[in-house]
Order: sequence, then C-alpha cells, then structure tokens
Amino acid sequence: MIERLAAVPALAQRFPALAAIVLGLIAACAYPPLHLWPLGLAALAGFVWLVFAAPTKRAALWVGWCFGWAHLTLANNWIATAFTHQAKMPEFLGWLAVPLLCIYLAIYPALAALAAHVLARRQPLWAFGLVLAGAWVVTEWLRGWVFTGYPWPPLGLMLLGTWDTPGLARYMTITGTYALSGLTLLIAAVLLAGLVSRRWVNTGGLALLLIVGMIAPLKERAPQTEGVRYTLVQPYIPQSEINDGSKFEEQFARLTRLTAPSRDQSRLVLWPESAVPDYLEEGYPERYYIQMTADADPVVARRRIGQVIGPQSTLLAGVVNLNIGTGPSGVPAAVSARNSVMAINGKGAILAGYDKAHLVPYGEYLPLRPILEPLGLSRLVAGSIDYLPGPGPRTLDLGVHGKAGVMICYEIVFSGAVADKANRPDYIFNPSNDGWFGSWGPPQHLAQARMRAIEEGLPVLRSTTTGISAVIDASGVVRGTILQGKADKLEGFIPKAKPPTLFAQFGHGLTLAWAALLLLLGLGLPRVLALIRARR
Repeated sequence: MIERLAAVPALAQRFPALAAIVLGLIAACAYPPLHLWPLGLAALAGFVWLVFAAPTKRAALWVGWCFGWAHLTLANNWIATAFTHQAKMPEFLGWLAVPLLCIYLAIYPALAALAAHVLARRQPLWAFGLVLAGAWVVTEWLRGWVFTGYPWPPLGLMLLGTWDTPGLARYMTITGTYALSGLTLLIAAVLLAGLVSRRWVNTGGLALLLIVGMIAPLKERAPQTEGVRYTLVQPYIPQSEINDGSKFEEQFARLTRLTAPSRDQSRLVLWPESAVPDYLEEGYPERYYIQMTADADPVVARRRIGQVIGPQSTLLAGVVNLNIGTGPSGVPAAVSARNSVMAINGKGAILAGYDKAHLVPYGEYLPLRPILEPLGLSRLVAGSIDYLPGPGPRTLDLGVHGKAGVMICYEIVFSGAVADKANRPDYIFNPSNDGWFGSWGPPQHLAQARMRAIEEGLPVLRSTTTGISAVIDASGVVRGTILQGKADKLEGFIPKAKPPTLFAQFGHGLTLAWAALLLLLGLGLPRVLALIRARR
C-alpha cells in the first residue's frame, strides 16, 4: 500500500494535465453543499506541487489552466440546471455552456501559475507558495471585474465555516475575499512544504490550528431584542410557476398569508425577487397592466400591498419595471426593462427604488444580440427585451426602518461592490430567485452572502422564492434560515451592524496591498535568509 502511495507523485509528474484535472475536481468539493475543506486543501497542495515541478512556462500555464477548468466547471455545475427551466433552447446546451464558460475562466488560474513559474521557479517551495498566492490574489481580483466579472466561486470560500461559525473567513475583515483566497493557497503550500521537508511537528501543529480555526465558534451573542423589526417571507414559488399568469393570484395569496398583516406593528417586510408580477409604476400604456393581471391600475395594486403589510410597515420587494419609448410601429412601447426592488409603505406609496446594476449575461440581457439571436440563442428568462443596468450600490433611507442597501440576486457575490461607501447602510437586503439553480447553487449563494456580511461588517437578509432564505449577522453567522422547498417566514429584529471594517474602508486597495506583500515576501525573504547565512 505504501509503495502504491509513493508512486502517486511520479504518476502525477508523468501526466500533469490529468493530475491537475483530478485535483481541480477534488478542490471543488470543498465548497457547499459538500464543504469537504480538508480534501480541498489537500488538492490545492497537490496543485502547488504540480506548478512548482513544471519544467517550462508552457507546462506551468497548462497545469494552471487544467486545474482551473476542472475546478470551476464542477463548482459551477448549477448553471446547467437553469437550461431546464426554459423552452427556447435545448436543455443539453446547459451541460455544454458550463465547460465552455470555464475555458475562459480557467485563464486566470493559468496566469497565476505562469506568473509564479516565471518569478519564483528557483525559489524554495515555501517561497514559491508565497508568490503563487500573491499572483492568485491578483488574477482572482481580475476575474471579479474583467468583462463585467464573474467571481463565483472564490477560492477562499472553502475556509468559510458552517452556519454557526465563520471559520477562518472571519479574517476577511482585514483581508477581503480575494486575499483570503491567496491565504488559502498559501496554507496549502506551507502544509506541503512541511510534509516534503518532514517537519512533522510543525506541520501537525499548523494542521491543528487550522482545524481549531475552522470549527471555533464566535462568542455567543444574545438574540436581538430591539431595533428594526422584520418579517422575511419565502413564499415557495417554483420556477415553473414564476411566469404562469394563472398562478399569480394564488402566489399573492401565499405571500399575504405568510406576511400575516399587523395593524399596529411597525416592521420591515421583505419579499423576494420575482415576488410581485404586477407593474407598480404608473405611466405605462394600459395594455401592459392588463396582460399581467385583471387589475390594470398600478395604484390599486400598490394599495392592496399596503393593506397586506399594515399601515406602519414598509415593504421591500422584487419587481420588474419597464422603460417606455417609441416602438417599431411608432406607438409607445417597452424598449427595455429594469430588475428592481421597490420600497412601498402601508398606504401603497412608492418610497424609493433600486435597479439591479450587475446583470446576468444570457439571463437578463443577450450579449451581441444582432449576432447571436439569428443563431438561435436567446435569454433564459422569459421576455424579448433586454434589461438595463442601474447605477450601482445605493442606500435607501426608510426612516424608522433604517437605511437599506440592496443587492439583487447574484450581485451579492461581487466583493467590494455591495455597499455605498459614501452613505453606509444599516443592513443589506438580498432578494433572489434561486429556483433556477438546483442543489449546488443556493448553498453557494448563501455562503457568498455570508462572506459579504463579514467583509463589510453588515447584516444581510436574504429572501428567496424557493430557498435558501436567511438572516445573517455582521459576523457571517446565520441567525435564522428557511431551507429549500418550504413556504415559511422569519421574524425578529435586524442584527446590528459593526463599525466599518478595514476592507469596508479601503476595498480592493487592501486586496492589492496583500498581493504585493505576499509577492515581496516570496521573492525577498529567500535572499534575506541567504545573506544572513552567508554572514555567519
């Protein structure tokens, strides 16, 4: 048995691309819902070794790409299930779309591996790990914004603990997400270096500290008993019912029942994305109101909502708003749409609104529509007009119900782009429709919402159509949850925000500072140590 295990490194060096693919698949199992983080760190250690042992720049680049392609393909498998909820394109395209997308996404791990090989191929293994970690921070940061960005999932997600503890992700207050990813890779490299040099005691001690850090709970906080009262609703609207007009009244009745109107209670009511099918803004051509429900009056629709939530309450709910212009026939028509959240008071008046800024390609708009539409490609979401983006993070002042930041659906995964720094909110509301995304997407989505809570020091409240809905405190601990496939509500007081974290103040300037530090240490420390030895 020992001889067989000893043959594994030699086999991996003989077939590095295959080994990188296997390690990438294993590393993806460190994310929710499996959360096998020890296995993930072991896979990362193997990846570090493959890049370190790569004989040429091309070999290092290829190993990095193969690892990234396999790792990101498995982690993003939930995207494929979205194709099962639409009829315009064949479902099998979903299983092609994910690996094809990851051909591009894998470029970033490949560049990190190449940079480490070029800069540190002659350095000791531990120093090589520092350089690779620093390069990974930069490339993951780039993946978060180049071509509108797609940071799902960050490598540091594997260091996020279970719902009642943040694990080592608690240090994101001073690192941010992408620097935590670099430190995750560094931990794997240091463990590997310890094993290679046979420093059993040091390596065992580090492993023990790692385990303690991952499972150690935070100091128990007393339940919130004052502040802004909330009612957070998960109505359980399956994806098959979202656009079914015959189900709209039944869905509204479900929301009404769970919201449980209170005449005397002041509270913030939270409904998910896609919760309200009616157009609530005034001024559209009448035909648009009629095609949604029999009630063609947006004022009456809003008053009905006001009666549901109660006179002293405020509702935040996901809606679709239209932009009216001149249609092809010269008559007023919808030329685009906005995925929005509206704040509505107990009288049915619109208090404020937020328009989603980070839109989903192929979900809310079709890139290169003049080219792709004739080829038969379409959006996954019903409708023929594209959504337009809003201006970005903003804070809605809801008076006695606090200052709300709003991030719709997957906007919450964009580190450093979820709160208005000039007008810091008291909490972030993250309405979502996760019914598209099978069993892997929702737990990963929730986990990344927890990461934003830690980074920013702000509570996050997630209301989803089908689950997982949750109330997350400013330390990333889940204080209440509704699992998938249930219709239910959460009630209580919104957890208090913390003072602005170091990351909340400096954003990705801090990220790049961590990257520079890791690179300087990896390149400089070996030389300093060599000089010290030479003088002895």
